Amino acid sequence: MSRAAVDSRPLRIALVTSSYNYIKDGVALTLNRLVAFLESRGVEVLVFAPVSATPAFPHQGRLVPVPSIALPPRPEYRLALGLSGAARRQLLDFDPDIVHIAVPDLLGHAALALAEQHGIPAVASYHTRYETYLRHYWYLSPLEGSLKAMLRRFYGRCREVYVPSDSVRAALLADGLADNFKPWPRGVDTGRFSPARRDPAWRTRLGIGAEERVVLHVSRLVREKRLDTLTGALAKLAARGIAHRAVIVGEGPDRAFAQAALPHAIFTGFLDGDDLADAYAGSDLFIFPSDSESFGNVTLEAMASGLPCVCADATGSRSLVADGDTGLLAHADDADGFAAHLTRLLQDEALRRRMGQAARALALTFSWDETMGRMLGYYRALADGKTGL
Repeated sequence: MSRAAVDSRPLRIALVTSSYNYIKDGVALTLNRLVAFLESRGVEVLVFAPVSATPAFPHQGRLVPVPSIALPPRPEYRLALGLSGAARRQLLDFDPDIVHIAVPDLLGHAALALAEQHGIPAVASYHTRYETYLRHYWYLSPLEGSLKAMLRRFYGRCREVYVPSDSVRAALLADGLADNFKPWPRGVDTGRFSPARRDPAWRTRLGIGAEERVVLHVSRLVREKRLDTLTGALAKLAARGIAHRAVIVGEGPDRAFAQAALPHAIFTGFLDGDDLADAYAGSDLFIFPSDSESFGNVTLEAMASGLPCVCADATGSRSLVADGDTGLLAHADDADGFAAHLTRLLQDEALRRRMGQAARALALTFSWDETMGRMLGYYRALADGKTGL
């Protein structure tokens, strides 16, 4: 295509991801928000992703299904098997300026190879610390070294890699990845997630008294979210007679484990939208011991809701929670440390209030429009460079 033709048409992005509309997870929601923003700015986007018979929510943009199967140990997720011949033709006919890959799986590798073959700049966004997941499954843990080597090769072939936090960049550099990183943090809707939503009716519906202190956890209920530390810390509070009510928001294959370990906790199941915002606003502090996060959307939502956060001293959380200011950090393995931090906050209302106010103030600096506008700026700069190819 001639330079004049390229310059006169809208920017075109092919987005390739293994999570888009069949499950409502952080990756899918962030990418749908990105597509909506890009299309509102006149960018043409074509998404390539697995689909299921029953979508979890209406997706943004045009979606091309790719071959996939249910992931054997986690059937709620789908394993993309690559790009079919028809999908390859659709991607090339779309003639994208950039191929953006969100997951380094079979689909991501196929898209990267196709982009390289046809001279299309390929970029990647980093969403999940997959290598940390393996540690929680004994039959996969021996593969950690091989996975890290694969990630070094994959991301090293991309023109740019967009990382959500400085702590993730540091971890990836420590693992030997090339420094082709650019920052792409996340945002939060501070109008929806706000302490102003606090309503006694939420507590009444759950049978929680007005003076009781609520410790909230929000996540998919899977072992890599460190449910062992979560349940251990909350069980220690109960055993020591520390007054509190535990509320667990989320669903997942390990819910039964958590419920057995925390018989007195309230399990709400999956919540989103205003129902989720009400849960944050109605609580008093937030606990999140996961050490597999690249950012931690739920932590930022809790901070926006005015909650002090007790989180793992690990990637993602470490970039959000200022220890001693907006919350407290502990090692992800240290249930005693988490219990001690929770006890301190439960018993010190002034400290809770001060940290909650500081958390809210910090959350107000995270804008979705700024975040998505930054990505569009990256795309445009790269596309401008591509015109000489």
